[in-house]
Amino acid sequence: MYDEPVYMISIAAKLAGMHPQTLRIYERKKLITPRRTRGCTRLYSQRDVDRLKLIQMLTQELGVNLAGVCKIFELQDEIEQLQSIMGELEERVMSLQENLDEELEKVQRNALVPMSRGRIVLRKPKKS
Repeated sequence: MYDEPVYMISIAAKLAGMHPQTLRIYERKKLITPRRTRGCTRLYSQRDVDRLKLIQMLTQELGVNLAGVCKIFELQDEIEQLQSIMGELEERVMSLQENLDEELEKVQRNALVPMSRGRIVLRKPKKS
């Protein structure tokens, strides 16, 4: 529901506390991308409205210009992509560590033979 395009431009503008023309400007600057109906009516989701509020906060409260807002959003997208890659890599490392632990356990179980006087020697691997 958060990403579902349900608000027409006038409603989205009202929810975000700005003029509909401002939404059109933001769309031209590629800060927001509303979905379109077959009749080309712009429809905004709650995510879009939240993004509009964020743009408004950045520009009005923090004094960031629209080019800065674009850069912030680009960097935010890049961070999300990198976090996703990091998550995948962490899962892969955990899987490899589990495989390594299993293989090490097999080696320890099958290759080491205790000898007299506390010595340990390697046994020749069995041929399959």
